[in-house]
Amino acid sequence: MAAQILVVEDDPGIQELIAVNLTRAGHLVRLAANAEAALGHVRSALPDLILVDWMLPGMSGIDLARLLRSEPRTRNVSIIMLTARDDERDKITGLEIGADDYITKPFSPRELLARITAVLRRRVPLATEGAVEIGGLRLDPAAQRVTAAGAELALGPTEFRLLHFLMTHAERVHSRAQLLNQVWGDHFFGDERTVDVHIRRVRAAMEESGHDTLIQTVRGSGYSLSVRER
Repeated sequence: MAAQILVVEDDPGIQELIAVNLTRAGHLVRLAANAEAALGHVRSALPDLILVDWMLPGMSGIDLARLLRSEPRTRNVSIIMLTARDDERDKITGLEIGADDYITKPFSPRELLARITAVLRRRVPLATEGAVEIGGLRLDPAAQRVTAAGAELALGPTEFRLLHFLMTHAERVHSRAQLLNQVWGDHFFGDERTVDVHIRRVRAAMEESGHDTLIQTVRGSGYSLSVRER
């Protein structure tokens, strides 16, 4: 699955290693050594996926990812964080700002390619499915758009897939492991707490309209989306 990938990495050696391996895998690679250069690339053409190093000169990678997720034009671009920070709190922070995956340095080119393939693969099936609506909450996979009572919601691609799965499998309880398998896929390397992070993000996006109450936490089991009137 060839893709246009923007690599935002200030270490020339790591940048070259990534570029060579991604090019060999058939991807079109663009390079940026800092957030400002990355934003210039994004303004000219949207990539399919962005690899962002956490520790960048000037604006940090985490702030860049947060900015990309806040803009309507870039909020659906897939983002993978690259970082030497392996503390669990840092991983949670990366996921909470909307990153689709988190890779700790050092990593092998093979692992990087596997994760990129997994993230890109998650986006494909939704495009062929029809819109679904529950209680004034409407999700359109083809347009990559979610509205609540007519107002558009800002969701990243992972939150979009998660909500889509819950809406198309309403009134069923899904364990965290089941959600990881269905939404992230069997190539995901994270743990089950990743689901909790993204559920919080989905609820936060729907809170203003009151639709956050549709997503129920089932103690000891997982999550469910209710179709009952609120």
